[in-house]
Amino acid sequence: MVSGIAKFFLGFFLAIFLLLGGAVGIAYYLFTKMSVNPPKPIFAEEQKQQSPIAKPVSLPTGAKSKQDKKATPTPSESPTTKELPAGAYKARVSWPEGLSIRDQPNLDSNRVNGVAYNQEIFVLQESDDKRWQKIRIIEGGEEGWVKAGNIEKVDSSTESPQ
Repeated sequence: MVSGIAKFFLGFFLAIFLLLGGAVGIAYYLFTKMSVNPPKPIFAEEQKQQSPIAKPVSLPTGAKSKQDKKATPTPSESPTTKELPAGAYKARVSWPEGLSIRDQPNLDSNRVNGVAYNQEIFVLQESDDKRWQKIRIIEGGEEGWVKAGNIEKVDSSTESPQ
């Protein structure tokens, strides 16, 4: 009779141990999956820059491609760089996930581009309520508005674009 009671308690505690161990394992798995930051979004402008170079297609002998039929385009002049307004300064993005650039200084406006973490930009002006900053990306010259407080000044002197 004593061995039957011992078997009951041993089986009972083993079942409780297995249930608790399984619950802890599942909770740990779910916690680790939910605590990871999602991947950084890739904007359409970035996808164009990251696209692989197309491999040339070999044509049968005597065949001409569409590019051969068209006139060769002449290279255009590089776009002129805009002058910086008075009070503009060079800064770097300090927000780890990067920033969305908007066309107007409010959260309801359209997102037009993005800047990555640690990317250098020019801060052109601040909004009247000091919550937004108008910026210009150094490479490319795109302009837009970002939320204030997510960038840090690089130096105190005003530099002209390259």
